[in-house]
Amino acid sequence: DSSYPILAKHGIKPDYVLSLERIPLTSEFFNNDFGEFDKDILFVLKSYVHPHTTKYLQKNNRNFMLVSTYASFIQYLKLDYFGYFNMGKSVANMSYLLTEYLNYKNIILIGQDLAYAKDGFSHTKDYKNLDKHEGHFQRDKGKFQCLAYGGNGKVESSEIWTMFRLIFENDINYFQKFFNITTYNCTEGGARIEGTIEKPFLWACENLLDKD
Repeated sequence: DSSYPILAKHGIKPDYVLSLERIPLTSEFFNNDFGEFDKDILFVLKSYVHPHTTKYLQKNNRNFMLVSTYASFIQYLKLDYFGYFNMGKSVANMSYLLTEYLNYKNIILIGQDLAYAKDGFSHTKDYKNLDKHEGHFQRDKGKFQCLAYGGNGKVESSEIWTMFRLIFENDINYFQKFFNITTYNCTEGGARIEGTIEKPFLWACENLLDKD
């Protein structure tokens, strides 16, 4: 979700945009109108995203679907016909699981640093809510260090990123073991995600993609 306006800014069109947050701040990533860019993009939303998310998408006639996770209350509603979707704790985890459900055998992770940059920034400079993370590096420094991408040294992470990384590692191991899915980490920085094959993004484009 947070990457959506950044992708639009650079003219990189995704097939799917996912969101699972319940807070209005996340809804603002959809408070825009990118016109023709949005054509044929499917927005996949967890069923209890904030109402502003669907309001903004409907305003510009963007295509979206609501999906439900496994939960007692959701199952009590007897919507079994529509199925359920285990989504994880972050939109990145959700995207990874959706890719598995779509039956892809090679999954490429990009932008999954899950660690602070050397300058202490938590996100890219054009991330909309960068100011909301001021002071977080100082708060977390030295508490959540982990092995760096490439295996050289340590990087500074956070409690929430550590949780996301461990979920990734569990899912990656499970899908490799039972579904023979290979996961490549092409982030080229940040934290090492165990179970992935670390490769430059250019390598993945040249070796794994069938067409431009």
